[in-house]
Amino acid sequence: MDKSRVSLALYRVLAYVTGVFLLGLTFAAMPAKYLIGETARFSLVAAPAGLERWFGPESPLMLFIAMPHGYIYMVYVLVVLWVALDRRWSAPKTLGVVLAGTIPVLGFVVEHRVVRTEKAREAGASPAQEPAPAG
Repeated sequence: MDKSRVSLALYRVLAYVTGVFLLGLTFAAMPAKYLIGETARFSLVAAPAGLERWFGPESPLMLFIAMPHGYIYMVYVLVVLWVALDRRWSAPKTLGVVLAGTIPVLGFVVEHRVVRTEKAREAGASPAQEPAPAG
């Protein structure tokens, strides 16, 4: 398998994993920490009876969702840089793809468009542009 395909495949996997963790962070961990429970900073509702430990400033969801998301996002940025250098993307495109990983759902849309564009580019490459095999 060619290294540009490996980098693109790794980008696809990390785009989805980052997106899923970002959705969990946005719609589960952050509301549990800041909006639910008596000790939450902007408490809107009380925590469900018996589940108080999952809500408020000490919510374990931050440990299970927010922390891994941060590390996964750092790896995602490195892989995007690898793909961008390998496929000679412009700086604005690279920055856009990196920032897409910070907005819920947008990462999935951008991943789909990037992969569609890159596959079309690969399909459009004529055999004359490919290096001749040595031998």
